Amino acid sequence: MRSVFLWRLPLFGLALLTLAACTESQASRIDERTYRIESPRIPGGATAPNRRLAEQFCPRGYRVLDQSRDNDPIEGGVAIVWTIRCL
Repeated sequence: MRSVFLWRLPLFGLALLTLAACTESQASRIDERTYRIESPRIPGGATAPNRRLAEQFCPRGYRVLDQSRDNDPIEGGVAIVWTIRCL
């Protein structure tokens, strides 16, 4: 019984890491204070992952210059792309 539990523990940890990586936004730098942030596909199109990353890059605040949404019913969820500029 104990060996079965120990065998499943690493798999459970790996599954949690994989799931956490799926909800992270990705950013690329355009110029000195401008970034492009792409969120993963989230049901309902929540902007929380983009806001968290924008607050990391711009601790004194930011302004969203452009926002686009990609709604794909086959893949499920809405991907949101922001272009932001730090204040």
